[in-house]
Amino acid sequence: MSGLASAATPARGPTALAAARVRGVPLPVVAAIAAAWAAAIAAEATGASAVLHHDQVLSHGPPSAWAIVGFLAAWQVMVAAMMLPSSLPLVRMFAAASARAPAGARAMAAFLGGYTLVWTAFGAVAFAGDLALHTAVNASSFLSDHEWAIAGSVIALAGLFQFTPLKDACLDKCRHPASFMVRHYRRGTRGGFALGSRHGLFCVGCCWALMLVMFALGATSLILMALLTALMVHEKTRPAGRRVVPVTGVTLLAVASVVLAYSAYAASAG
Repeated sequence: MSGLASAATPARGPTALAAARVRGVPLPVVAAIAAAWAAAIAAEATGASAVLHHDQVLSHGPPSAWAIVGFLAAWQVMVAAMMLPSSLPLVRMFAAASARAPAGARAMAAFLGGYTLVWTAFGAVAFAGDLALHTAVNASSFLSDHEWAIAGSVIALAGLFQFTPLKDACLDKCRHPASFMVRHYRRGTRGGFALGSRHGLFCVGCCWALMLVMFALGATSLILMALLTALMVHEKTRPAGRRVVPVTGVTLLAVASVVLAYSAYAASAG
């Protein structure tokens, strides 16, 4: 706990000063977020985002190993751009706590690695689920005829999840990073990896449904990325975030109703 106690008292060594240049966030983390958004903007501007979208990857049958690698690389960009900003309060605290500890830079790298690994696993599971869904649609005439319902159903699922106890429980962990640090902080790379992984699990627990919306409607990725990032940051870091959760749920359910109604009408008219 001595390492954690130092988080409450800013360290004054060169390492701590470098780590605190941007409101306590290590510069490599700030650079990663900025680079991720720059890559997302460039991909949207050049059309590369469409090539790496999961529907495009799966449009010609089972994906190749390189296609999967490409998707997962693009997924890392999404995680850095969308999820890291919502976890900056804990990143700051971990950076302060590990600044004076031996191998503090390696501990921070392990923390971010554990966090990223959890989100990468979620992306791989989502990709595998989408592959299974594509296979089922191709094998079933009923599902093929009602493929229009998939996007609206994903949005509705995300809306319903906003009202679940699991959403509240995971958000509670993310909204109180100091309590989370006191309970789970350990020095060293192993402790950093464990803390990052644990935080990643709670982060996935409260944001997976919103990220599925991003996954399902990625054709408008840049606008949707910005909106969902702002929403998740507000939900997880702001005192008023609790009041936004049900509003988001109602909004998503309303959008899902419009999408499903319009899609059904278009399908019947066609």
